[in-house]
Amino acid sequence: MIPLSWYIILSAALFTIGIVGVLSRRNIFIILMSMELMLNAANINLVAFSHYSQTLTGQIFVMFVITVAAAEAAVALAIIILLSRNRGSIYVDEFNIMKG
Repeated sequence: MIPLSWYIILSAALFTIGIVGVLSRRNIFIILMSMELMLNAANINLVAFSHYSQTLTGQIFVMFVITVAAAEAAVALAIIILLSRNRGSIYVDEFNIMKG
């Protein structure tokens, strides 16, 4: 049986990689993938705690998180494609459309 601390360490490592990806990259696709990595790190924690507490609530929350993440990815990709067509770039620094 794998101890709970290993799952927490794995989840913390994945979340840290996701945070570094969001903060250090300027490519919007890399930022989106890093955000998905952070959501998956949270899912690992939910499933691990659900397994060790012998309830299904964590696994039910994971299904909701996966559903919301899929919808978020679809909307974000549509916005990214629209911005890249209009601007010709996928770098975050060059998107200043919302500035007033």
